[in-house]
Parts: sequence; structure tokens; C-alpha cells
Amino acid sequence: MDSIATARFEAGRHRLASLAYRLLGSAADAEDAVQDAFLQWEAADRERIRTPEAWLTKVVTNLCLDRLRSARARRERAVGAWLPEPLLDGDPMLGPDGTVEQRESVSLAVLTLMERLSPLERAVYVLREAFSYGHAEIAGILDITESASQQHLHRARRRITAARRHAGGEVDPASARRIVEEFLLAAASGRTERLVALLTDDATAVSDGAGLAATLMRYDSAERIAAVARAGFKPTPAKRRFAGGTPTGYYARVNDGPAVLFVLDEQVIGAVTFDIANGRIATVRGIAAPARLVRLTGAWRKHEPDTPLITEW
Repeated sequence: MDSIATARFEAGRHRLASLAYRLLGSAADAEDAVQDAFLQWEAADRERIRTPEAWLTKVVTNLCLDRLRSARARRERAVGAWLPEPLLDGDPMLGPDGTVEQRESVSLAVLTLMERLSPLERAVYVLREAFSYGHAEIAGILDITESASQQHLHRARRRITAARRHAGGEVDPASARRIVEEFLLAAASGRTERLVALLTDDATAVSDGAGLAATLMRYDSAERIAAVARAGFKPTPAKRRFAGGTPTGYYARVNDGPAVLFVLDEQVIGAVTFDIANGRIATVRGIAAPARLVRLTGAWRKHEPDTPLITEW
């Protein structure tokens, strides 16, 4: 491939990776899809491609749809057994974030809810909400009619809105950090009443069990979440033996939301993320499967962290 063609592809790589990540919820799978698109670009008769950006968008979208429709993906992404891969804010794979819709489309809450959509609904939703494609353009990318594109978007929006029990609007970063710090302090000190007060009445918590469990662990009451938080954040020798050392907990922004990252020897070994609505915590996610923390670790090593929130665990 000539250098001009390679440069043209590389100029759009971040946008393509951001599209693939939103469609797949996995940075590793998104990178694979973009690389497969590069191979198709390399083999294509580029003289016949009038608009490379549109052509590559279509290729990446359809590669992602093939993955979403595969039997393997359906098994891996079974409801109750999958969480999206968290990315540190500033990661170019998070892509456009100039509007509320763009930021929401890459939040862990919406990436999780998109698992309830059909592959076509997910593709239309992402292309429209995150990349502002018109229905005529989406129809061309997906080989459907404009009317079908409009119908898929309507269904996708309706399903995501119906599933979002917590819609408190955007939370400013300073308030989000304060709430998370209060939660950690209450958990470490065993203050159950304060923990419960910081949670919404219908709060939920999920954990991937460090990738060792077949399904996610779920907790659906504020009292149960408070008990799990007390056990999880209280320092004990058993935890340090399990981790192989003493991790440090840092506040961070992940997928445009508040999080605490546990770091040991420059390796992120766990991420706890929070959804906040109306001044209280609505959802807590614990992600510790090593395969889902690879890119986060790479970004963290280039990051200048604040003073740690947790130095003993």
C-alpha cells in the first residue's frame, strides 16, 4: 500500500476505533475490527472509492455487526454475564464528547443498556447519537431504507429510556467526586447508615468477580450494597494476600463518569465505577477481570494521578 493511502487511513483511525468501541463495548474487539478494516482498505481498489471516510465507516460498522451477530458473541454477552470495558477519560477511543448525547453514548450505563438492543438498533443509535449521521447516510451504511433507520432509532431510544430508571441529568465532576469520597469514607469506617443514605432507594451493584464467575454478581438493595461495600473497602491482610501486595486506590474519570481505580505496581487490578442521579449513587460496578483492564492500565501509566484516596486495603 502506498504511503498516502496508509496516511489517509491512519488519519481516521481514532474515529473508526471510537465507532467500533461504542458498537462493541470492548476496546480489544474494537481494535481488531479497525485492523480488519485496514486489511480491507489495503486490498480494495481505492481508485473506485469516492469517499474514503464513508467507505471505511461502512466497513467498520458491518464488521462490528458481524461480531455482534456471531454465536460466540451471543454466548459471551449473555444478559447477566457481561460488562463493557472501562476506558480512562482522555482515551481517544472514547471519541466525540461535545454533546450530552455523545457523552451518554459512551457511558458505561448506556453501553450496558445497548446490550438490550438488536445489532441494527445499536448501530443506528450509535451512528445517529454519537456521530450525527443523517438517516439517508445511515441507510447507505447499513443497506436499509431511511424509514427503517428511523424506526430502529425510535425503538432504540424508547428501550434505552425505558431501561434507564435513574435519569438525574449530568453531574458536575466536583460533586461526583465529593459523593464518591463520602461513600469510600463511610465504607472504610463501617458507617452503614451513611452508606445507605448515599444510595438511591433502588440502587444496584454488579461485579464481574475478577472474571472468575460465570455470571455477574448482583446486589439489589441499598442495605446489601452497603454491606458489600463495607466488606470490600475495609483494609484486611486477607485482601492484601489475595492481591499480592497493597493496592492504592485513586479517584479517576472513566467513560465520563466517576470511578476508583485500584493500582498495584502500575497495574490497574480493579475499577469501581459509579452512576450518580440526583445527588446519590444509583449504580456501582466492580470490574476486575484482567482482560478488561489492559487498555485502562496502558492509559493509566501515562496519567498523572491525584493524591490517592486509599493507601491501605
